Amino acid sequence: MRKSSLLKIAMFFSKWISSYLDWRLVFILIPPLSLLIFLSLSSFPTTTNPLSSFAPFRSFLLGHQTLTTPPNSTAFSVHPQPNRKDELLRSRIAVCLVGGARRFELTGPSIVEKILEEYPNSDLFLHSPLDHGAFKFSLLKTAPRLAGVRIFEPKPIKETDPELRVLTAANSPNGIQHKFEYDWIVRTRVDGYWNAPLHPSNFIPGQYLVPPGSTYGGLNDRLGIGDLNTSIVALSRLSLISVLDSAGFRQLNSETSFRAQLTTRNVSYVTKRLPFCVVSDRRYGFPPSRFGVPVAALSSPGPLSGAKCRPCSAACRGQCVADVMAGLYKGWSWTDWTNGTLELCDARGEWESGWEKIFDRVAGEKLAAERRRVWDLTLSKCVADFEEMKRRSGNWEAPPAEKICGMGLESI
Repeated sequence: MRKSSLLKIAMFFSKWISSYLDWRLVFILIPPLSLLIFLSLSSFPTTTNPLSSFAPFRSFLLGHQTLTTPPNSTAFSVHPQPNRKDELLRSRIAVCLVGGARRFELTGPSIVEKILEEYPNSDLFLHSPLDHGAFKFSLLKTAPRLAGVRIFEPKPIKETDPELRVLTAANSPNGIQHKFEYDWIVRTRVDGYWNAPLHPSNFIPGQYLVPPGSTYGGLNDRLGIGDLNTSIVALSRLSLISVLDSAGFRQLNSETSFRAQLTTRNVSYVTKRLPFCVVSDRRYGFPPSRFGVPVAALSSPGPLSGAKCRPCSAACRGQCVADVMAGLYKGWSWTDWTNGTLELCDARGEWESGWEKIFDRVAGEKLAAERRRVWDLTLSKCVADFEEMKRRSGNWEAPPAEKICGMGLESI
């Protein structure tokens, strides 16, 4: 109850007592009533309580008893725990998008809505190769904050002897290094489709968060969230190769080298299910065998934690999924499937005819409209979008907008 309300109640009772009771009775009732108001006021935080200086007196009246607050209670806490989301919105967050554009018309709008708009204080950094799909990055015009864009023309890089010993291209690509001085760094892939917002509980001080499943003998590296200290290690994919080489590691894929760089630097990590999947055009055997790759239907409730997915009419649900997943090796390409969270596509062929309608129905009208906008994009509009992004970006390293847009739109 607010202090002003308590004072009004006191005044009301004083008038009521003065009008209807003998004045001698007033002197009997005022002391206990005043004490009641005093103790009620004293429950407010010291910074807002004008009577806090009388705390010793209150202690004397209460027999020197110490008032305690239940461990999980915030209603009467003198120092309530701050709202986690509010705290993050006051933090410096970097969101690093890496990888080729591919189906960015499907994934990009979900990243903007479920991550960037969810944390509008975050700075977006894009690191992607120039290819026929790069024009789709014009979608990032709607991102709240553009800090850096690097669209580079891929060139061969000579591998060092330690890199040849430590890394292998088998099963997954090599990592990319990024370093930024922020309170939090979210590294995610350009081809990730999000069906729910990134929750504040995924920002854990002192621990690097990764999704479970799709470990390929190491750790799922399709997304990572960490504070500055843990992220410095997690994102130093190339600079730590000499350390791994000295430690005797050999022929590591991306996932196993990722785990090795965390463990050798004593970085604690935690796995939590996350609401995204990696949209893929690749074909996979169906039903997947022990070391096969399950491809989730985009309509799966999830969270899919970075599993491969595509928009499809699900070919496997319920008991079928249970039978398939029971035969897969959990330390390889695997994702949590319990409680009906996973439906499977038959990904042996190309995307089925009419997949656009499936996507639009699953994603909703807002994201469907963005997909259609990219497909209807003209060269002049694409160039204008990139020029606007360039004006807003703090750091811009990319070919001319005409080259980015022309390279892709001419091929449609």
